[in-house]
Amino acid sequence: MNVLVLNTGSSSLKFQVIDTDPETMASDTDRRIAKGTIERIGSQGLLRFQNSAGRVTRNAQPVRDHRAAIDIAVRWLVSPEADIPQINSLADIHAVGHRVVHGGEKFTASTLITPEVIDGIEECIDLAPLHNPDNLRGIAAITEIFGAGIPQSAVFDTAFHHSMPEGSFLYAIPYQFYRRHRVRRYGFHGTSHRYVAYRYRKLLDIPKEQVNIITLHLGNGCSAAAIKGGRSIDTSMGLTPLEGLVMGTRSGDVDPAVIEYLMEKEGFSINQMDTLLNKQSGLLGISGLTNDMRDLLAEEQENNDRRASLAVQMFTQRIRKYIGAYLAEMNGADAIVFAGGIGENSAIIRQRVCQQMEWLGLHLDEQRNNTLQAGTEGRISADSSRLHAYVIPTDEELLIARDTVRLVEGIAVPSW
Repeated sequence: MNVLVLNTGSSSLKFQVIDTDPETMASDTDRRIAKGTIERIGSQGLLRFQNSAGRVTRNAQPVRDHRAAIDIAVRWLVSPEADIPQINSLADIHAVGHRVVHGGEKFTASTLITPEVIDGIEECIDLAPLHNPDNLRGIAAITEIFGAGIPQSAVFDTAFHHSMPEGSFLYAIPYQFYRRHRVRRYGFHGTSHRYVAYRYRKLLDIPKEQVNIITLHLGNGCSAAAIKGGRSIDTSMGLTPLEGLVMGTRSGDVDPAVIEYLMEKEGFSINQMDTLLNKQSGLLGISGLTNDMRDLLAEEQENNDRRASLAVQMFTQRIRKYIGAYLAEMNGADAIVFAGGIGENSAIIRQRVCQQMEWLGLHLDEQRNNTLQAGTEGRISADSSRLHAYVIPTDEELLIARDTVRLVEGIAVPSW
């Protein structure tokens, strides 16, 4: 089954077409047919498309809105220019899977999209006002382009973390606010943490119940998850993706009183504070230079930039704090697992996270860490380690495609 996987952002569209079915899932032989991105939706869009042969097409053209972006992507997929043998018309795309950021407490697993599901996603807009509206625009655009008959699925970032116990997901504020407004920790990047836990189990050939790991999704957005007995029992992001680790432009954990203090001292509005914490903080805010870890490491090495070095140090220190907290909460774990753009590609960040954890039994194998090729999975800790470290590249699109096939075929969707 050819599944079009869509990830719609506020001004961007990412897509992949993946050929998968129950047989290829079992053998991990799913095929990537095409992928692409459209950035700067709403202005002069930047397009980058790639077919299964690896041929890349780049273009720039006006892209009015998400409907136009999806139409451009679909027209390329079925065009002779794309040269995709498996796709000659819209009929060759059999289903569409959508990444949906927030499912609230209503959606605890992936689901086929119906009018009732759309209503439920709309009800969660208050919890994810920057994301769910864009996800809904993607669903509406697909329905308009393909017709109401094409199966569509919603795969929720929050779903994997619904196994957290009440003591982990509640905040220590009056309980009435949970009852009235469902103020709680939801967690995000669940599709990534779920996929990484699945691959770890496959690598070690162990049952789900023996998966006791801490997963680290490190990119521009960052989160950690404590997975015990194959279930998420805690995660660093909260009601929104702002809480937790230091990120590219997000502050992560901060004393809530800082908000009132800065609003009084600087005259900030609540919207300005929201922008400051989400878009002007993190690596960018500390360094004053960039939110790109690659550039910060280069500045540190080439120019000995103090604030670039400070940003990197704060980034890795916060990760270690969460690892330590989760090891205590879990009564120990078997491994920590790095994923995401930084976790998968930066050997130096992995080394700095692990270097002060020898007392916990983690001993990094420098050669394994430094020679592991980008995009490959493997163990980077020494054989003698009690607590191991792995790198497992995440693949949220593949998981979305697989869930979509399961839903269309009437197969039960596993928790991971």
